[in-house]
Amino acid sequence: MDKSKKALFTALFKLMRPLVKLLLRYGVSHSEFVEALKRIYVSVAESEQEFRVEDRKQSVSRISVLTGLNRKEVSRIQALPSDEEFEVTTHNRAAQVVDGWLRGSAYQDSNGEPIDLSLGGDSVSFSTLVKTYSGDMPVRAVLDELIRVGVVKKLGNGMLSLCSRAYIPQKSDTEKLDILGVSATDLLNTLEHNIPRPLENSRLQLTLAYDNLPEETVEEFKKMSEEHAQNTLLLLNDWLSKQDRSVNPSVSGHGCYRAGLGMYYFEESINKEEK
Repeated sequence: MDKSKKALFTALFKLMRPLVKLLLRYGVSHSEFVEALKRIYVSVAESEQEFRVEDRKQSVSRISVLTGLNRKEVSRIQALPSDEEFEVTTHNRAAQVVDGWLRGSAYQDSNGEPIDLSLGGDSVSFSTLVKTYSGDMPVRAVLDELIRVGVVKKLGNGMLSLCSRAYIPQKSDTEKLDILGVSATDLLNTLEHNIPRPLENSRLQLTLAYDNLPEETVEEFKKMSEEHAQNTLLLLNDWLSKQDRSVNPSVSGHGCYRAGLGMYYFEESINKEEK
């Protein structure tokens, strides 16, 4: 095994551990995972341009050579009905409303905290918030979604209160797993993009970590990182949302791209005797 492939397998063992832990938690067997993996191998070999021979159709034989699966197995997999994939919209409208509630000065009190809103009836209301930050989405549809996932609650006086600083579904494992698929894919796509390319053509990929910290420091750092990450994302969202055609139809330019920035916090206990 050459040096690069050995390094890749070392990385593979590390990144697969949390995934296998999740698979076992949800009762996904080894055979089920292998079947899914075969379908992914065939799909990537069939669709990605870098694995195709120029001006030639990607044949079963070519896919077989690339993947190591025999021709009969490739044909079987190609004949299977395609799975419904999770569709990522250019911008999640409900998330835009939450961000607008957090950063819009009209929707903040003197301390910069989000105020409670009436559904409609005046210049500062949930209706105006939705119309400003979610394009043409119906107000009631956005409200129902935010209440459903636990981000907004209706108070006894009829006012609406923001009770979470992010649009993250709290009640459904299915939705959380959808987010896992999108977020992990974004990170891995960036890593895959950077590996064969020079630094000047790479995408942003930064990590900060220390490995000999006391528990008290970790707790303080967790709170600090959440605060600074939230402020950074709100600042970038303020600029990026104005460039999104769903929010601002007057934006000109070529093509249609999805772009963003992800941040994540991590910690683990280290057994010093093993180091």
